[in-house]
Amino acid sequence: MVDKELHPKPVNISIILCTYNRSQSLAKALDSVAASVLPSSITWEVLVIDNNSNDQTRDVVEDFRRRYPGRFRYLLETQQGKSFALNTGIRQVQSDVLAFVDDDAIVEPTWLQNLTAPLLGGEWAGSGGRILPDGAFSPPRWFAPDERSMLAVLALFDLGPAAGQLTEPPFGTNMAYRKEIFEKYGGIRTDLGPCPGSEIRSEDTEFGRRLLKAGELLRYEPSAVVYHEVPQHRLTKKYFLAWFFDKGRADVREFGASLDTKYCVSGVPLYLFRRFAVWTLRRMIALEPSQRFSCRLKTQWLLGGIVESHRQSSELKRQGEKFEQRERPSSL
Repeated sequence: MVDKELHPKPVNISIILCTYNRSQSLAKALDSVAASVLPSSITWEVLVIDNNSNDQTRDVVEDFRRRYPGRFRYLLETQQGKSFALNTGIRQVQSDVLAFVDDDAIVEPTWLQNLTAPLLGGEWAGSGGRILPDGAFSPPRWFAPDERSMLAVLALFDLGPAAGQLTEPPFGTNMAYRKEIFEKYGGIRTDLGPCPGSEIRSEDTEFGRRLLKAGELLRYEPSAVVYHEVPQHRLTKKYFLAWFFDKGRADVREFGASLDTKYCVSGVPLYLFRRFAVWTLRRMIALEPSQRFSCRLKTQWLLGGIVESHRQSSELKRQGEKFEQRERPSSL
């Protein structure tokens, strides 16, 4: 069920923000978005997709609607899962450009203008900006900040101060695309993205990679800055290990386990077992705590790939057995 509200006039830019039971951080995020500064010739709106929250989310959005008439809209998406909420928002807006931000992020006043200006000309299909930690960020001893994969766990994205063409996809906390791109390439994959019982992500980066693979141009705009919350529970080994395990599962869903299924055990390519053994050995001989933990994260990523490969193989086998049962002639 979707709660609909038609916008009374054409809009150049729509900000899509999906939320679930984060009414307090949502209010802070919307406060920062409301302070956005754009040229008077640009019309823009904020569309909040409530993914079936049971806290004060709707009250928060209604308050912003009263304070900023015509600027904020509310939609309810009862099908649980961030990807479903994102696709609902994408379908509901008719703006030239769609910008995305999370409910636990704070944007700079110039964020929206800097992120979307390159897209209004039509040369770029999408754009992404810097995602920096909100407030003081004190990484633990085992954290290796020079490893981009570790920053990805915290949804941090920083390619430096120089603008230019992206060769990797931006993160969903700070990205924008022209509306026509979704019409051309489809929406967000619903087998990826967090949902009840699963923290498998990559729904945002898969879409960006889809465009890059098709030859579309994506721009990196460092002046479009978002500050992302880094809560303490994410700065734990337990959180990092779970994230990398889910990342391994997501990568198998996106890329497949292997093009060569000749050498497999229970649907799992043997090379995954070999790599798992190699990284386990490297972990045992590593001297620095950060090196040891980095190796451990890689084994978790591989373990996730092993589990997902086996799951997909078992599912295909079950589907084959069901098909054979349907096709088998019934005895007279």
